[in-house]
Amino acid sequence: MEKFKKIIGIAAPFTRINVDTDLIIPAESLKTISRKGLGKDLFSYIRFNEDGSENKKFILNQPHYKSSQILVTGKNFGCGSSREHAVWALKDFGIKCLIGTEFADIFYNNCFKNGVLPIILKNNQIENIIKIISLAKTSELEIDLENQSIKTKTGKNIGFDILPYLKNNLLEGIDDISKTLEKKKLIDEFEIKIGKHYPWLNKKNG
Repeated sequence: MEKFKKIIGIAAPFTRINVDTDLIIPAESLKTISRKGLGKDLFSYIRFNEDGSENKKFILNQPHYKSSQILVTGKNFGCGSSREHAVWALKDFGIKCLIGTEFADIFYNNCFKNGVLPIILKNNQIENIIKIISLAKTSELEIDLENQSIKTKTGKNIGFDILPYLKNNLLEGIDDISKTLEKKKLIDEFEIKIGKHYPWLNKKNG
């Protein structure tokens, strides 16, 4: 997983509340186990019209926000089913950081497992950020994970909290698989030991 240190990018305000994972990525797009290629279907129910054309009113279709790397969200973002594809779609589209007052628990944890940083702030902080990024000339934010800070183009510096081990996982680019592989030597030793005590476990069926 790619290490997350600091990003400087356009932030798009998407303040709709209770955005569930089906709205983020529709069920018909869940036919793959690949983390690549899902960005084209991100928010497809509201990003596109029935004829397949772009919904010009949707924030990520507006010229200045098409290249957004940061999404400022409404309350309870990522609720609904536990589909990890929702985070895959966001990341494949180019979203590296989410900022909101509340995220659904499973979605929140899935973000860290896939290198996306979800930041939780207070209501008044979110409101201030939205006012700033709603203007194209001040829509860029700097997200510094190591120093746990958000810097705006207007000079505001907003700190945020994050659990140390989740922070470290992102800084080091560690996911569940790489964590397991760190113990590969111990796992190999255990399998050899178990194989000696219970040799039938190593026999293939048939």
